[in-house]
Amino acid sequence: MPFIIFCLGAGLYFSLRTRFLQLRYIKTMVKLLFQGKSSASGISSFQAFTLALSGRIGIGNIAGVATAIAFGGPGAIFWMWVIAFLGAGTAYVESSLAQIYKEKIDGNYRGGPAFYILKGLRNKAFATAFAIVTICALGLLLPGVQSNAICDAFLNSFGIDPRISAGVIVILLATIIFGGVKRIARVGEIAVPFMAIGYVLVVAVILALNYQYIPAVFSLIIKSAFGFEAAFSGMVGAAISMGVKRGIFSNEAGQGSGAHAAAACEVPHPAKQGLVQAFSVYIDTWLVCSATAFVILISGTYRVYDGSLDNLIYTGAGMIETVTSFGAVYTQLAVDAAIPGFGSAFVAIALFFFAFTTILSYYFQSETNVYFLFRKEKTAFYMINLLRVAVLFVTYFAAINTMTLAWDMADIGVGMMAWLNLIAIMLLQKVALKVFRDYEEQNKSGIKDPVFRPEKFGIENADAWNDNN
Repeated sequence: MPFIIFCLGAGLYFSLRTRFLQLRYIKTMVKLLFQGKSSASGISSFQAFTLALSGRIGIGNIAGVATAIAFGGPGAIFWMWVIAFLGAGTAYVESSLAQIYKEKIDGNYRGGPAFYILKGLRNKAFATAFAIVTICALGLLLPGVQSNAICDAFLNSFGIDPRISAGVIVILLATIIFGGVKRIARVGEIAVPFMAIGYVLVVAVILALNYQYIPAVFSLIIKSAFGFEAAFSGMVGAAISMGVKRGIFSNEAGQGSGAHAAAACEVPHPAKQGLVQAFSVYIDTWLVCSATAFVILISGTYRVYDGSLDNLIYTGAGMIETVTSFGAVYTQLAVDAAIPGFGSAFVAIALFFFAFTTILSYYFQSETNVYFLFRKEKTAFYMINLLRVAVLFVTYFAAINTMTLAWDMADIGVGMMAWLNLIAIMLLQKVALKVFRDYEEQNKSGIKDPVFRPEKFGIENADAWNDNN
């Protein structure tokens, strides 16, 4: 509960301090997506947006949503919306800080929480701790969770042996990660829009065919969130808990992961990338997660448990009694109910794109933190290649084994990342807010393309900006 309160409180605080930029700047966010180009040192705003979405859109958007409903009831979706709205303010702060304190390493811009903790707070131990936690969580634990979900979905839908699926995943992954950050960004630029748009379009068709049920489902979500729905009246606490936890796992606002992608971008002002990353939270939760939730709830292919799998309190009208598992299978059944013979295969393929690009994003973030820890070029070279081999190994090994322990450890790792990052950005908030006000003032004065100059605010250690200026 303290973690949930901290996340909600931080998001509300940043939203108030920026006068709810997530509402005032929506049009600007969309415009900024397509401004600027990649350079020899940095990727474009759109590439950074898709790279961040690669990490945000994953199994959390399919299995995570279903799990939130299973243990928090339909009301959990409302709290996912809330944490996404407030989290957009948090995402702005962490991403703009990543831009301010980015570095040019091996010819490319790198940055993230470890960098702004070291440069902004001047605390090497704190920064090192975050880097180590991130490498362990995103480089050694979470990739296997994603690959296991892919293999499980392909086994259920197509009967493909997990060893074969895992082998293909590893070959594709090796081809991309050994090509460097630019190749990862290019793959994300193509795959992320394709997978997200394709998934949402199919769901939109299903919702259009069942439009008459949408008001009732929306009402169910709202009533359940506050305990006004009889079947879920005692689940308000569980709805808040699961909604916030699964929301953070999905959109990653406050975790610090999106900040890594933001730092790699070439922009004239940090606030621009902060706004772009705030918008990516909306795409993840309000669009993709909501699409999954509405299809599941309309079809009735879900169960709700109170506390544990031993205490079933509700079974949806469309749920098949022989199904004993939960998670992605709920989504597969939901799409299959609307489009018979199509749902299971479609969700499996969508899950492949979602999870595979998430593994790429995890690797990129882990690589950035390896560069942070090992500054000597030769040492960094060997450690990066060691990381690549380790990621490929855990991706394959975990894909063909049970993942209960890995899920538990991954949740701990992600939680530690969020705690450390939220503390850091609360301590560095003055810098982020000054930069935001500077962006607003330049816009109001008629400057079409605001430019950031750190010396104007006495911001030290913003070396990449001093070099550019």
